[in-house]
Amino acid sequence: MSTLLILGVNFAILSLFAVGGVMAALPEMHRLIVEANHWMSDRQFADLFAIAQAAPGPNMIVVTFIGYQVMGIAGALVTTTAICGPSCVFAFWVGRMWDRFKDAPWRMVVQRALVPVSIGMIASTAFLIVQGVDRSWGAAAITAATAAITYFTRVSPLWLFAIAGVIGVLGWV
Repeated sequence: MSTLLILGVNFAILSLFAVGGVMAALPEMHRLIVEANHWMSDRQFADLFAIAQAAPGPNMIVVTFIGYQVMGIAGALVTTTAICGPSCVFAFWVGRMWDRFKDAPWRMVVQRALVPVSIGMIASTAFLIVQGVDRSWGAAAITAATAAITYFTRVSPLWLFAIAGVIGVLGWV
């Protein structure tokens, strides 16, 4: 199969299983791109993720960056279309049905069940990214401290990112 076809088929399938958004499917994208096909390294993948998070707009732009890195403009177009198309069609049809059964007991069960699934998939994305970038004990400690402070307090993560950036610029990590 051609690389574009592999990208298109896999990203279309991922779009249907990305419960919680594109970030929830990032571990599978990593497996496909880095581990299975060796189209880029862990570090390149983490760098694309960081750039996508820093860029304004939707965080799904990481898909476009991945496609571009693998196959240029054609890859960017294929991955972006594949990740958006099937899920948009699916959301349209499910949304219509969802409204029709708004008072059904099974709907509430499904909604409650999807919350931990989404959280788990997004947590696995965070773990994957941390593995790709934390190459020292200092960096791992900063990541753990940032996660703990963010989880247990109301301190804005932006302050923590700024402090971590200063530590990095000073060369302490």
